[in-house]
Amino acid sequence: MLVDALDAKIVRFFTDSPRSSVLEASRVLRVARATVQSRIDRMIENGVIGSWVPQPDPANFGFPVVAFCSVTITQEIGHDAIIQSLSAIPEIIEVHTVTGNSDLMVRIAARSNPDMQRVLDAMIATKSVVRCSSVIVLNSHIQGRTLPLMEAAAKSV
Repeated sequence: MLVDALDAKIVRFFTDSPRSSVLEASRVLRVARATVQSRIDRMIENGVIGSWVPQPDPANFGFPVVAFCSVTITQEIGHDAIIQSLSAIPEIIEVHTVTGNSDLMVRIAARSNPDMQRVLDAMIATKSVVRCSSVIVLNSHIQGRTLPLMEAAAKSV
């Protein structure tokens, strides 16, 4: 779906003011309430807006250690079974199939470095992980940043 400047302004408005109403957005953006609502509905229907769900920050509820793990998997088991096994580990936040020397890229949150070791051991214990190479995040500078990309895409329409 192509997005335009108004779509980007609507998403920017709700990013900056997530508890605002559609009516308030229409007032601030100086467009009809129905226009704002129809644009939101269209973006949700087309997957541009994936969720209105709060995104809790693990560091703020006791999981300050984050690592990215390159995971090599047992090929004969298949991705679906492996993803199912890994999804049973609550500290695993994201799993992506990737190219390169590994098969998956996994993002993990843990309470401490020893707790990270426990999570890595739990991954290995699934018997679907052959090898895991992890790097611990020292500092996060940019996270979940998609709005500037959407705004740039809207300018090119």
